[in-house]
Amino acid sequence: MGEYAYLMYIAIILFSTKILGVFSRKLHMPQVVGALLAGIILGPSVTNLISMQGDMGHFLEDTAEIGVILLMFSAGLGTDVRELKKNSVSAFIVAGIGVLIPILGGFATYLAFFKPSLASQQEILKAIFIGVVLSATSVSITVETLREMGKLGGQVGTTILGAAVIDDILGIIVLTVITSLQDTSVSIGTVCLKIALYFVFIGAVFFVCFKCRRYIERFDKHRSAAIMAVVFCLVLSYISEEAFGIADITGAYFAGLILCELKMQPYVNRKTEILSYMFFSPVFFASIGLKTSLSAMSGVILAFSVALLVVAILSKVVGCGLGAKLCGFARKDAMQIGVGMISRGEVALIVAQKGSQYGMLNSNLFGAIVLVVIVTTLITPVLLKIVMQEAPQKYNMENGRKVKRVAQSS
Repeated sequence: MGEYAYLMYIAIILFSTKILGVFSRKLHMPQVVGALLAGIILGPSVTNLISMQGDMGHFLEDTAEIGVILLMFSAGLGTDVRELKKNSVSAFIVAGIGVLIPILGGFATYLAFFKPSLASQQEILKAIFIGVVLSATSVSITVETLREMGKLGGQVGTTILGAAVIDDILGIIVLTVITSLQDTSVSIGTVCLKIALYFVFIGAVFFVCFKCRRYIERFDKHRSAAIMAVVFCLVLSYISEEAFGIADITGAYFAGLILCELKMQPYVNRKTEILSYMFFSPVFFASIGLKTSLSAMSGVILAFSVALLVVAILSKVVGCGLGAKLCGFARKDAMQIGVGMISRGEVALIVAQKGSQYGMLNSNLFGAIVLVVIVTTLITPVLLKIVMQEAPQKYNMENGRKVKRVAQSS
């Protein structure tokens, strides 16, 4: 198509992700599902219209990387620290167990299917990484479902939201450790030292921003505020990767977290979302589908995908539900919290993308992860509506009148 072919390919990606995204919204599903399907249709699984090889592939990879950085920056900006503090204990316990069990489940599933040598650090890291992908939670679809049912502001809703935020932070920390250990020539002690120094560095940046808060907030709603915020995000992402060997998305997330409590947060978040939504994010989600070759998946990989899907569902229901029970929630509420945490989405895809770059996921395993993300995203609202249905009211007859009987909570 010539040296300007990339213009047509970008136009096709933006058009197809938008059309299928709108279609997904019509079905009460997040637009990310439509964007993933667009990439799958355009990629080797169906039409093979756009390739991730050659110069075009490098361009899409770099554009997608900016997209994922902006997504994580927006996630940090959108963190409600006050809400997090309100249910911090229960949310942390729910998230902690809800991360541990999926990691163990993913690790065991990989070992059961591929029987790698446990003497190989590389294979152990791959197995752990599968679990790390399963530990991520995307609550965008859960939030919409809870809002429709009028239960977003309740204790269950706020616990789900808080646990999801902590969930992603814990997942990113584990991802940081795993990717740092990928270089077998580096000792575990060196890795731990670099991670400790990184968090000291982030703490210092946070302290400086807090001290300069009044000066920074003078630029609220100035056009330069949004530009400088994105510059801050990109610089922190670069320093994280180059100076500390920490994934760039970790730096992007912390950049958003540092700015989330500032007066300028709504303005910066809105402008950043426009930048991401209009161009970079569609390319990122489409690139996930473009890398996925479902037609090349063998019977073993398909069986692994099914097993991984079952583990993905049960590990969140059991893990987060158990955490909720330990925090004193009733059995029904604990079940609702567990189901609300099933959906994987943006963060799982971001983690999978990172794993692919570090050589911990081949194309077949990448396809299995994409299937898990799509299916868990589709079934979560259905399961959530089932477990949150009000029990039919029971009545006693007193003096010829119906009197509602108060149900005993478990």
